[in-house]
Amino acid sequence: MENRPYLQLDALLPPEIATKAEEAGVRKADLDVTRTFVLAILAGAFIGLGAAFSTTVAAGVPGTAPFGWARLLTGLAFSLGLILVILGGAELFTGNNLLVMAWANGRLATGKLLRNWGIVYAGNFVGAAATAGFVYAGAQYMFGGGTVGATALAIASVKCKLDFVQAFALGILCNALVCLAVWISYSGRTSADKILAIVPPITAFVAIGFEHSIANMYFIPLALLIKAYAPTAFWESIGKTPDAYPDLTLGGFFVTNLIPVTLGNIVGGALLVGIVYWFVYLRKYRS
Repeated sequence: MENRPYLQLDALLPPEIATKAEEAGVRKADLDVTRTFVLAILAGAFIGLGAAFSTTVAAGVPGTAPFGWARLLTGLAFSLGLILVILGGAELFTGNNLLVMAWANGRLATGKLLRNWGIVYAGNFVGAAATAGFVYAGAQYMFGGGTVGATALAIASVKCKLDFVQAFALGILCNALVCLAVWISYSGRTSADKILAIVPPITAFVAIGFEHSIANMYFIPLALLIKAYAPTAFWESIGKTPDAYPDLTLGGFFVTNLIPVTLGNIVGGALLVGIVYWFVYLRKYRS
């Protein structure tokens, strides 16, 4: 009888995950500009879809469930985004912060690292903002008697009120969990393994209220579109006017939220996860 290799079903151990993450970083950095950008657009769209799902779920639970349970449901819905990114093979800026492992081990030049981050960040913005545009064009914010749109406005308004330090700190904590989700997904050998690895950390960061730069590229543009262009019937249905959201501006989007959150995401993902795991599992092999 023909000898067949033993089918390994056990999850990879952390040292093996580190090697896999390093190799993945090298492959990602070697992708050409066009493919990187297209895959980044997909990732932005996937995160936008997860955000749209979570907004719809959040619109249905206030007043009907305890605060924590409502946040849990919202986080579970949002995890769809990273599941699509990981299993669909897209390029997400926050997850790609783990490329620092290959960089720290001398296998990736600084220029290639920053090139990947820049292209992916831009592509994620296009994908997430375009998804917000499609959701707005479909008038999905009118669903539930306008409660979906009211929830979208409330979510984005809070994000645009954060001070710099708070947004930065929440960004650090968020991407530590996102990169841990990516990290432990590398341990899985099947799609089911990867999904089970992704859901808890992503659910946690959303439920707790941490800040994810790419998700905010969906949340805030959608709310800006609603504020600027929603018909009178919408405002009448929720009993408010655009003036009720004074912090929801382009300045609130880019300066108050996106810049500090992005910087925090880099610190949380690249430093607290990528560099730490490189130091523990890969540094000794550098020679």
